Amino acid sequence: MNEMTSVPQVPTARAASFCGSRAEFRRLVLRGGLLELITLGFYRFWLATDMRRHLWANTALDGDAAEYTGTGKELLLGFLMAVAILAPLYIGYFLLGIEAESLQAFASVPLVALFYLFSQFAIYRARRYRLTRTIWRGVRFWMTGSGWAYALRASLWALAVLLTFGLLLPWRTAALERYKLGHSHYGELQGRFEGRGIELFKRGWWIWALTLAFLIVPSLLWLPYLTIVVLPALPVLFAIYRAMEWRWWLSGLRFGAVRLQSALPVTALIPLYWKAIGWSALLLLVFSLCLGGFGAVIALLAGGDGETFRPEALQNNVAMLVLTGIGYLLLIVGFNAVMRIYLLRDLWAKVANATTVYGLDAAAEVAAQGELATALGEGFADGLDVAGL
Repeated sequence: MNEMTSVPQVPTARAASFCGSRAEFRRLVLRGGLLELITLGFYRFWLATDMRRHLWANTALDGDAAEYTGTGKELLLGFLMAVAILAPLYIGYFLLGIEAESLQAFASVPLVALFYLFSQFAIYRARRYRLTRTIWRGVRFWMTGSGWAYALRASLWALAVLLTFGLLLPWRTAALERYKLGHSHYGELQGRFEGRGIELFKRGWWIWALTLAFLIVPSLLWLPYLTIVVLPALPVLFAIYRAMEWRWWLSGLRFGAVRLQSALPVTALIPLYWKAIGWSALLLLVFSLCLGGFGAVIALLAGGDGETFRPEALQNNVAMLVLTGIGYLLLIVGFNAVMRIYLLRDLWAKVANATTVYGLDAAAEVAAQGELATALGEGFADGLDVAGL
């Protein structure tokens, strides 16, 4: 009787893709930025929702795009609840400073530690909110776990990273991702993270070494060295590290038998960071030229004869103050648009288009599970300025 040899099946590979219109996203963020100005910042909750819907809906896997079901109203309510909780802390610190300046300095250390703990709690709960508002093929992602347990882990790891001058950063990232992915689910499929800190360290140790080398340059050479070497190198090193981190993170992500693999080149993000820097510098230059031009016109008009230049007329000039304020606000809108276009939308597209998914058949008939999370964590993240996408 012939022996039959079983050949293990290789999981089918399916590429992810991003097909969103860049022009559409640019219009979305410019319009949203202007509305943020008009509404004194409150439109940002709806803008964040619109950006997520755009990115989710245009990211397809095996022909099916994800769906984001969160709303701006949820984010606003979560923010207001978070502010109501955080406000007593701010007020207490302010009153303490009025009572005694020395006590204010003493209280700053525990206050910073407390806010860092809150920020890590907010990051975890914000991720939980976004995950429960993400649906693919009719099945919702969801998340369990304790935000405070995560915050304590993150804080202790941050202290270890600080004491080792950043050496333990890859291990911190791996440990926190294991906690987050270990409590993440797609329907009945439980997530896990198989990336190891040593793997990320082997890829990026030289970046850590170069950063330390930059910091120990003799003080006499600091200014020219800073200008010629360090400043141009930092965006490149950061972009390379971020690409390494994305590739490492995606390749370690699992949901049941489903696994991801990233082929993102380590140099893929460098052009995006330089474009963001270049456009930001250009906006700043245009702002400076316009402000200088307006100032020159006002100073000449103040001379009376159109030839006498009176720079002292610019002091406390209402028109100049109004133009400067408007200019600063428009500059902020421009900066935000540049960051969102290049370091959010374009980065997302590059990462998505370099990702391949294996074993997707295991997610074909997944039963729906999980409950919706509140937007309180997202509100904390926004109130502490640690809100991400």
